[in-house]
Amino acid sequence: MSTPRRQTLAVWKFASCDGCQLSLLDCEDELLLLADRLQIAYFLEATSATVEGPYDISIVEGSITTAHDAERIQEVRRSSRALITIGACATAGGIQALRNFADVEDFTQIVYAEPDYISTLATSTPISAHVPVDFELHGCPINKQQLLEVIAAQLARRRPRVRAHSVCVECKRRGTVCVMVAHGTPCLGPVTHAGCGAICPAYDRGCYGCYGPMEAPNTAALSRQMSQQGSDEVDLVRVYRTFYAGAEPFRRAGEAHERG
Repeated sequence: MSTPRRQTLAVWKFASCDGCQLSLLDCEDELLLLADRLQIAYFLEATSATVEGPYDISIVEGSITTAHDAERIQEVRRSSRALITIGACATAGGIQALRNFADVEDFTQIVYAEPDYISTLATSTPISAHVPVDFELHGCPINKQQLLEVIAAQLARRRPRVRAHSVCVECKRRGTVCVMVAHGTPCLGPVTHAGCGAICPAYDRGCYGCYGPMEAPNTAALSRQMSQQGSDEVDLVRVYRTFYAGAEPFRRAGEAHERG
């Protein structure tokens, strides 16, 4: 009986810090188990050896911040059967989406000695704003086990089993005392997607929302609670404008308090 053809995997980088690609590299032992079914055909973070597309699976890290990248993602989409975006940058514009609320030219004037050489867009946008995406995996950085589940699901042609509950559920499973209830600490846990293992609350810190908004987050109720505990409008804007400032629920919540 003939051996089934291995599916090809390509990994692409756009505007990002590389942390999510490093999470994939951390899967080296687990990926060996998939070696008979998966061929890493393009992954410049790991090797300069490449195989020409088209590719069965493309994984994309990073947001679109230049006109060149806006063109390049179209090419990636055309050469990919399935396109998966990973991390805050690729799924919501990342921390660099803070430029969306200001004038990017002001930033370039401050940061660069020769700003005229900088060619950039006024906004940082997720991959889904430019091309169809088959699955978005959130996190900053992503959860290694969730990434393996997504890859395995693509190989099996099934939907990934990635839970959509909030960080609060992870706190309960760890037996962590709620930092909002016990200490009045501002915390995005009630509206943030699970995946980190509730690390920050376990160390008496509020959740910073680095896994993005959960499904149907009630940001209004959370904001009221934080206001009652002493957060003013400026504090609330800052709470929602971190890793996932560009994600629609957090963007709307931040803008509501900015107007307030």
